[in-house]
Amino acid sequence: MLRRRFFLPSIAAAALLLAATTGGVLSGGLGATAVAATNGTLAATAGCGKAPTLASGTRTIQSSGQSRTYNLRIPDGYDRNRPYRLIFGFHWLNGSANNVTSAGYYGLQPLSNNSTIFVAPQGLNAGWANTNGRDLTLFDDISRQIENDLCVDTTQRFALGWSYGGAMSYAVACARPTIIRAVTVISGANLSGCNGGTQPVAYFGIHGIYDSVLNISQGRQLRDTFVRNNGCTAQSPREPSRGSLTHITTAYSGCRAGYPVQWAAFDGDHTPSPVDGSGSPNDSRTWTSGEIWRFFSQFESTTPPTTPPPTDPPPTTPPPTGEPGTCTATYRTLNTWPGGFQAEVTVANNSTAALNGWTVGLTLASGQAISSLWSGTNTGTTGSVTVKNAAYNGTVGPSASTTFGFTATGNGATAPSNVTCTSP
Repeated sequence: MLRRRFFLPSIAAAALLLAATTGGVLSGGLGATAVAATNGTLAATAGCGKAPTLASGTRTIQSSGQSRTYNLRIPDGYDRNRPYRLIFGFHWLNGSANNVTSAGYYGLQPLSNNSTIFVAPQGLNAGWANTNGRDLTLFDDISRQIENDLCVDTTQRFALGWSYGGAMSYAVACARPTIIRAVTVISGANLSGCNGGTQPVAYFGIHGIYDSVLNISQGRQLRDTFVRNNGCTAQSPREPSRGSLTHITTAYSGCRAGYPVQWAAFDGDHTPSPVDGSGSPNDSRTWTSGEIWRFFSQFESTTPPTTPPPTDPPPTTPPPTGEPGTCTATYRTLNTWPGGFQAEVTVANNSTAALNGWTVGLTLASGQAISSLWSGTNTGTTGSVTVKNAAYNGTVGPSASTTFGFTATGNGATAPSNVTCTSP
């Protein structure tokens, strides 16, 4: 049986939480281009096939000029040729990586059947203020260290946490949308910042209806960020009444393929372990672990989502109209490995009018061939290739941008030539 102690915070602890995190909202977050160089939507990492040097336990890493630590749990019977799921579990205010580890990573580790590598980072001052993006950099640095040594399926990266840990998971979703596959935020709020926050990420929010530390309205705001980003149909999900001692889980409809949003409201206070039929949190009886595991484990494919949404995402404001704008395309290589590489192309609108569709042309070097492409539709896989926008990212407002990405075989050291962009 798992034993973890999550005590409901006192009023003083609640005040400490809010005071400790005020600066993080203002200063947390990295620039949009600050993404770990070894990360990306790949089938496997450089650590695949290697005899690992990392072992389960507490690890030390240098990040942003500081010595940081994290706990690592490698599956029993680790197979260096098998890509594993990777889950980050962030602790709460005044909690620790050891608390998360002893709790079975929010109860997910016993459910994983040795399919998952688990990580529990340690926050500075036992929290996640994310000042100047330092905790996002830690996430990047830990990911890089693990993936260079262990075999990770990089389409299967996840994060979750309760309270301040939920806030940090939300910050990761905002700032690393092409890195993280899905997050679960339990009783969270925007405390660690949201740098970016405009691209889709699969999202599961859980919150108590009378949370005395972080009001449920704050959790709804986080959820609605990804309701919009994921193109889901806006709605007001049912929530249980006080005294019902139940929870209600709602799966949003109309979301982009591969980017679901789920919301669970429960009749309770600030806890990660609510129990239906009881007012007392209990780790061994809570429903949260099972629902979170089902949400994460639904993403079995190692192929990035390429199917456009069934309909265009409902815009929050009318889409811009006007004359076709002038666009530019910028190529960058995100990662390379023997025999292949991953790349991303940014399509930017540099005019004062909206782009109403775009087409990128590029010429791949000899020996290069696209094997998978997402957020666009390509014609050709070798030599001269054209990529047209997907149904959901063709409209680009003035001074805005969008991206598409691909994996390819061949040597990634040579960038494509003749990279052009036209609209429409």
